[in-house]
Amino acid sequence: QVQLVESGGGLVQPGGSLRLSCAASGTIFSPNVMGWYRQAPGKQRELVAIIANGGTTNYANFVKGRFTISRDNAKNAVYLQMNSLKPEDTAAYYCYAYIKTDYWGQGTQVTVSS
Repeated sequence: QVQLVESGGGLVQPGGSLRLSCAASGTIFSPNVMGWYRQAPGKQRELVAIIANGGTTNYANFVKGRFTISRDNAKNAVYLQMNSLKPEDTAAYYCYAYIKTDYWGQGTQVTVSS
């Protein structure tokens, strides 16, 4: 059974930084795609950033220049470095992986507030 375990969320002031981590376990395959989505209260889940196992990335426009996604294929891990955080970045952030089907983590809360 594939599991995605996230860590790194928390409370940060506007302009601050956080780094999210996610590791996939229970699989011998390297995920074709890994990434991050987020969901704020009352809103639909939306793409933040994804990265293919070859390193190709795709970012939502609202995070370009502020967030950086990376992965470690040897560890089946994906990371999201978030800089210049804004209150509107407040949401639950979900790790995503595609290994023949979609897998999701349980989510980690990011709150940006003074």
